Formats: sequence, C-alpha cells, structure tokens
Amino acid sequence: MRGNVVELAVAVVVGTAFTKIVDAMVNGMINPVVGALGPKNLDQYESCLTTCTTNAAGEIEGVLFKWGMVLSASLTFLITAAVVYFLMIVPMNRYKARQDAKKPQSDEPAAPTELELLTEIRDALVAQRTAGSLAGTEAAQVLAGPRREKAGAAGTEG
Repeated sequence: MRGNVVELAVAVVVGTAFTKIVDAMVNGMINPVVGALGPKNLDQYESCLTTCTTNAAGEIEGVLFKWGMVLSASLTFLITAAVVYFLMIVPMNRYKARQDAKKPQSDEPAAPTELELLTEIRDALVAQRTAGSLAGTEAAQVLAGPRREKAGAAGTEG
C-alpha cells in the first residue's frame, strides 16, 4: 500500500512540474507546425456555433467553439501522461519485479485459499451428516431387531 502512495505522490509532483515543459513544447513546436499547415496557431482555431458578427470594437459576437484550445490541451495531457508513464511507472514496476525475484522463495506450502477451506468444511459436514444418518439407521435396526424376533416368535406360537 505504501509503495502505491509513493508512486502516486511522485507522479503528481513530477507531472505538475513536467506540464510546464510540455506546454512550452506544444506551444513552441506543435502549434507552429499546425499553423504552417493551416492559417493560424492551434490555439486560435475556432468555429462559430451561431451566426457570428464582429462589432465596431473588433469583438466577435456569437457563440464560439474554441476547439483548437481543446486540442492543444489534449495534446499536452497525452504527452505528459506518456512521459510520466514511460519514464516513471514502467521503470518502477521493473525495479519492483527484480526485487521480488531476488527474494528467497519459502519452501512452505501455500496457505489454502478461502474457497478450498469452504470446500473442506462442506465435505466434512456432508460426511458428518452421512455418518449420523447411517448410525441412526443402524441404531434403529438394533432396536427393532429383537422386537421383530419376539413378534416372529409370538406369531409362530399362536
């Protein structure tokens, strides 16, 4: 449990610090490349959902959907997540796997699982019930046996 908390804390701190680097890379490299392919910087791509007009002050009136900003933020997130995963989580998991492989294996048999224990309890109860009903049947036969003999003897005498 503590290892997972440490991994999470490290990922948050490094991810937060690394976000600035990724933002600079997206804004300095990816956005200009998209801008070279299209008419604008990636952050400036937008679409009008209604009829948009420009007023005298130069402001756009209408409902704008700024999908370029969303795309830029998505690229920033994906790059950050990939770097944190491949440079932090994967090496940490490999390190843990190597440490676990170095640990000596115990010769003790593995403890039974909950399912195995429940199966054993069920089998013991079935065996107890079967033995109890057999013992009850044998006791009934022992008790009934002499009565039958008496009844049989009385029937032959009569």
